[in-house]
Amino acid sequence: MKVTYTGAAVLAAGAVAAPSNTVKAPRKAAAACESAVTLDASTNVFQDYTLHANTFYREEVNAAVEAITDAALKEQAAKVADVGSFLWLDTIENIARFDPAVEDLPCENILGLVIYDLPGRDCAAKASNGELKADELDRYKTEYIDPIVEKIKANPNSAFALLIEPDSLPNLVTNIDLATCQESETSYEEGVAYALENLNLPNVVMYIDAGHGGWLGWDDNLDPGAEELAKVFKAAGSPSQVRGIATNIAGWNSWDEEPGEFSEASDAKYNSCQNEKTYVQKFGAALDAAGFPNHAIVDTGRNAVTGLREEWGDWCNVDGAGFGVRPTADTGDELVDAFVWGKPGGESDGTSDESADRYDEFCGKPDAYKPSPEAGQWNQAYFEQLLQNANPQF
Repeated sequence: MKVTYTGAAVLAAGAVAAPSNTVKAPRKAAAACESAVTLDASTNVFQDYTLHANTFYREEVNAAVEAITDAALKEQAAKVADVGSFLWLDTIENIARFDPAVEDLPCENILGLVIYDLPGRDCAAKASNGELKADELDRYKTEYIDPIVEKIKANPNSAFALLIEPDSLPNLVTNIDLATCQESETSYEEGVAYALENLNLPNVVMYIDAGHGGWLGWDDNLDPGAEELAKVFKAAGSPSQVRGIATNIAGWNSWDEEPGEFSEASDAKYNSCQNEKTYVQKFGAALDAAGFPNHAIVDTGRNAVTGLREEWGDWCNVDGAGFGVRPTADTGDELVDAFVWGKPGGESDGTSDESADRYDEFCGKPDAYKPSPEAGQWNQAYFEQLLQNANPQF
């Protein structure tokens, strides 16, 4: 199998694994801004703010460092703790992660938060199914979104970048034939619209998840995908703080590899988006035509090595992966605001235990790392693999 390392090296019906639920105290107090923050979502806020290295992932990495015996690898691992990444508020209980993260947030940083608890979550996968049933939209609104809104309102002097509901709307485009996705359709559309409308606060910028080039990037999916996102955006009243989309979240796609990882596949002629750069350009044009903001953030957290997957849709704990380009606003593309770390590298995508209730067959495929624990749980060996295969190296 061809293996290629890329400078900013899918989850086609892929699950996004929810991180674990331990809440750690902040390492130190940090000063918020002296006055209220107002973010202009018509501009790239990542040119003015640095994605925050949140306390939750920092403590996970620090614990991992202690478990490493090789001195050189240990030194490299310690540096991962200083990398900015998004904090996942993936259950009602885990909203509690918000407070220590904000206490640790300096004025020059922006806290990345993943909003991820829709009813019937991840309707096309088992590994990261959520806590709310498909018909529990009211709970999503009152017990999940509303408390987050209140916490952000209570911190007007801090800046927040929100990644809205990974996998949700893309599943309605490509997996609506599944009964589970049909049952979730109303809750997905109304839930995302409710989140966008109520999180539309002056110190917030929002990016709606749009899958990746191997998912909505297929020629037949570009326009329907853009129309689905635009439909929900307009249902929310076209909120001013929506900047655009998030792509490759928890994914493996290269940013700009040419001709592309799956360019030699028999069906490649049906997908011209063989890397995320092309996907952002082509999908961005479709978004613009549909009346949706067409800027993007792209996850480069685990995409340093390509040529590892058997097909686009292999999303679970890809074996041989490496940490990719660190978060930066220097993307070289006017449509891409920043490369970010959306998925906390080291946390499992799903268990490889075939007897587990949440086992998904994608986590047992030949290109998936084994053994792997339940989604969101820490996998020390996989973290060390990501570190060893990092490009650039730490």
